[in-house]
Amino acid sequence: MAYAVARNFEADADELVGVPRERTAGERLHLDVAKLLLAKKTLRLTDLAIAMRQTAEWGSSLAATIIALGFVRPIDYYKAVAEVYGLPFVDLQREPIDQTLTSVEDRADYAERNIVPWRRIDGRLILAATEITTEHFLWGDERFGPDSYDFVITSPFDILWQTQQLFRDWDSFFAREALYSWKPEHSAKYTVTKPQKLVLWAVLAVLLAGLVLAPMATAVTLMAFFTTIYTLTFVFKFVLTFIGSSRKADMEISPEAIAALKDSELPVYTVLVPMYKEAKVLPLLTKALKGLDYPASKLEVKLVLEEDDTETIEAAKALRLPGTFEIVRVPPSQPKTKPKACNYALQFSRGEFVTIYDAEDQPEPDQLKKAVLAFRNGDPQLACVQGRLNYFNRSENWLTRMFTLEYSQWFDFLLPGLDWLKVPIPLGGTSNHFKLSALRKVGAWDPYNVTEDADLGVRLAQEGYTVGVINSTTYEEANGVLPSWIKQRSRWIKGYMQTWLVHMRHPIQLWKSIGAKGFFSFHFFIGAPPFTMLLAPILWVITFLVWFTNSWDFGWLFPEPFGTMALFNLVIGNLFLVYFGVIAALKRKYYDLVPVGILLPVYWVLHSIAAYKAFWQLIFNPHYWEKTEHGTSSVTQKTLAQVKSEAPK
Repeated sequence: MAYAVARNFEADADELVGVPRERTAGERLHLDVAKLLLAKKTLRLTDLAIAMRQTAEWGSSLAATIIALGFVRPIDYYKAVAEVYGLPFVDLQREPIDQTLTSVEDRADYAERNIVPWRRIDGRLILAATEITTEHFLWGDERFGPDSYDFVITSPFDILWQTQQLFRDWDSFFAREALYSWKPEHSAKYTVTKPQKLVLWAVLAVLLAGLVLAPMATAVTLMAFFTTIYTLTFVFKFVLTFIGSSRKADMEISPEAIAALKDSELPVYTVLVPMYKEAKVLPLLTKALKGLDYPASKLEVKLVLEEDDTETIEAAKALRLPGTFEIVRVPPSQPKTKPKACNYALQFSRGEFVTIYDAEDQPEPDQLKKAVLAFRNGDPQLACVQGRLNYFNRSENWLTRMFTLEYSQWFDFLLPGLDWLKVPIPLGGTSNHFKLSALRKVGAWDPYNVTEDADLGVRLAQEGYTVGVINSTTYEEANGVLPSWIKQRSRWIKGYMQTWLVHMRHPIQLWKSIGAKGFFSFHFFIGAPPFTMLLAPILWVITFLVWFTNSWDFGWLFPEPFGTMALFNLVIGNLFLVYFGVIAALKRKYYDLVPVGILLPVYWVLHSIAAYKAFWQLIFNPHYWEKTEHGTSSVTQKTLAQVKSEAPK
């Protein structure tokens, strides 16, 4: 290898930072680069000392540590690498790669080894790399033959940016169609399959025939069916709440276990942050992510932004974020969804584990370390652990209070109940931590499902994986704007409808893969809630006509025992709904939310409005992603103002 040291130094930096003299070639290279940066006054000696100490503590390379700590810009660092080697540095954005020299089959190697064919000059192939090792020579010899190529130096971000440009169409296609190509039966690309359409038409035909030939008997049968579904759904949630009230689903990770964890033993961790038109909350998010207690050299934060979202891209650039942050530009294509964006970014992820945060998230600093320990201490089939969600603006208005009560019931009662039953757990949309290998084995997210997290939870269970919860919280902004809340909730409900339709394409296979308990749970936790939300207004109208008019007699619609069941749903069901909200507030000591718990039935009226919007979109626009607007809370606005005031001028 043509390795040349650029210059000699008067001061021996080795002695100043106390580094052993025995080093590998890679270590020697990066120390010489550091010396050169010192001489150029691009790097301060005190910063080098800090980087050396952190390198030993984190178990990372000196290069990764210096860049991760923000002591030197990546481009300046790799320009120094080129100077030490005595080779040209190439800015691939200004002097792009010759596309004819690249191969999509080598796509993964380019990303993993940070090497890519650049140009052919005077008959010799020139490879652009971030450094030159024996592995690079072996790779080059195997593909192009010995002594047939030379090197230039570039930065890893140049390689990332250029390969994204070169393979954008392929990567975009893979992000959209990988799951459908592999297991079309698990994809929501087509809402209803041909066999399902035949079943639906058959049911509709029987229903119409019944209404014509025996209208009263058909109406009674329908009401009996609806009432039974309504009752079973309520009973199932009551059982979950009763079981969950005395249990915790959390995998407890103690402070002592965190303290005993050595940073040098931690793996690379990928954080995906899919955003669209979120420039105003970007400073708040990046502050939270920079506060994560994890070795910066082992953390890769990918801001996953749409190519046409120039405002957020420019805002991210203006923040001059440290080298752990990367911008991944998602090419425009349909469907324009969060799961498609995550699938696209996943192709460039190097971490052993990967997590997702939303634009307004504020995770607790030790959350990543807790996730690592949960995976190490858990069953080999543990594929995902969730952080709990809480809201920093829960008392802002009535809607945020309802939102908080709903999620308190989910994490404190329903989720522990599902965990105890060992049935599929629908994932939340944020603070999910995955084993990257397991995520890829199940085909990652379905880009055509607008509630991709719930769907992924079911698919993980079908493949034999389990899901856990860790005792760590991510704070979010509760949606307190009614139109935005309707958009968000209608998307969730539409996604639950999609998920039920997708996994009921092969009901026998679903039964076999998740068992009888899982099959029952799937119907009454995924399928039934949207159905009951659609059904509720019909039953309310009937109840109103029975109670407040003398002209309508609907008693014949509810022969016993269905009349008693309907009365039970109306009275006892709603009383327990209020009770669930009150005890959820008491368990978390949210005493200010106790009075509003009695208004939960009103909150569920909003769910029915959202459900009808979801049903309409399921028919006419199934893959449309209703974007949730973030940064609307006054709490968020105050925090953003504080962050901006603290930022260096």
